[in-house]
Amino acid sequence: MTTEQGRATRTRPNLLVMGTPGTGKTSTCSLLASATGLRHINVGELVKEKSLHDGWDAELDCYIVNDDLLCYEMEDMMRDGGNLVDYHNCDFFPEHWFDYVAVLQTDNSVLHDHLTNLGYMGHKLQNNMECEIFQVLLEDAHEFYNVDTVQALLSNTIEDMSNNVEILSGLIRAWATT
Repeated sequence: MTTEQGRATRTRPNLLVMGTPGTGKTSTCSLLASATGLRHINVGELVKEKSLHDGWDAELDCYIVNDDLLCYEMEDMMRDGGNLVDYHNCDFFPEHWFDYVAVLQTDNSVLHDHLTNLGYMGHKLQNNMECEIFQVLLEDAHEFYNVDTVQALLSNTIEDMSNNVEILSGLIRAWATT
């Protein structure tokens, strides 16, 4: 839920699209950006491009995100509004940044194939599969954001992705009238 002050300064909503790697966040955000004109912020790319990290985690094969540097970098963009933020986690983003939070969820067999095709193996594969099985990200979203702004969306197929873009486009259109 946004604070009245936070929302009052924005003319367009901010939406966080989160989910386990392989659930289609980036593809969904790309389609949604095309449909709505909102700016797609791929956090992983931003971290890499602007060096907003504290080095490389060799075990998990990813950058160690510096939450403070990332939030500082994003603050003005988020204040202005009109953003689709694409990231797997939410626990360090300020609640007032987002008007809606979409948690993409994928069936385990589909997700396993996606992650394997992305080169995930060993501990990284197991960790992400368990995260999805136990719905850790949905629980995090409910913990850190107003439950009324959080929506879980099934993301197994291209049809699901298309439906999700329609649902989220509708929320974005409705935001402008509230």
